[in-house]
Amino acid sequence: MGDKGFPALRLILCFVSFIETLHLVDGDLSYSFSEEMKPESVIGNIAKDLGLDLRTLSARKARVDSEGTRKRYCDINLSTGDLITSERIDRESLCGKKPSCVSKVDLVLENPLELHRVSLHVQDVNDNAPKFKKNLIEMEISESADKGNRFSIEQARDADIGQNAVQRYSLEKNEYFILAVDNKAELVLENTLDREKQKEMNLLLTALDGGSPQRSGTVVIHVTVLDANDNAPVFSQTLRMTDRSAASFSKTFLSN
Repeated sequence: MGDKGFPALRLILCFVSFIETLHLVDGDLSYSFSEEMKPESVIGNIAKDLGLDLRTLSARKARVDSEGTRKRYCDINLSTGDLITSERIDRESLCGKKPSCVSKVDLVLENPLELHRVSLHVQDVNDNAPKFKKNLIEMEISESADKGNRFSIEQARDADIGQNAVQRYSLEKNEYFILAVDNKAELVLENTLDREKQKEMNLLLTALDGGSPQRSGTVVIHVTVLDANDNAPVFSQTLRMTDRSAASFSKTFLSN
């Protein structure tokens, strides 16, 4: 085999040596905290949870490594053993609408090399208000529409999840419409429209979330009432005819 096998053998021995010095600890550490906490806010005391004194933590150069991202959302305070936030965390940017938002990091200790997997559960706070796509919704409805007719409305969106997302809608009281919300929001015609009385109207729709404090968003629904052929022609003046004028009118009409 000669010297050709030695490089491969050395590589294997180095790898075995690395595995022997690397200590992967079973059992994750898990912390839960709210998004949007200020930098250097305390998440938990990792030294206490691992049973390490502060001197050991410092001597073994404890540090936090993030997994799969350049951003490091947390750090360790070697003076106190606290796991702290290194920047504000926006749950919506990190996890979108996922019901569970977990970021994985490793606590690294040296001499010997030891890794502790840490799960960070980021909890949603009500930092977003419901929002409609437009500030104004335009609708055209015929005055011949029947009572009980329904007209769909584009719903509001909320970047938050759960109770912090949109929970209900409220329609400003008016003479013609009420609001129905089942799987979608709809205007329900409660009283017959009459263009001759009212050609258009503005309705205020409010979307509310279930957070504390509660947040809301509004949109104006502008309804234009379309004309229907529901009125017969009417002369603006009454025509009076004498017997002589009537006979003349009849003679003229027949001659044509």
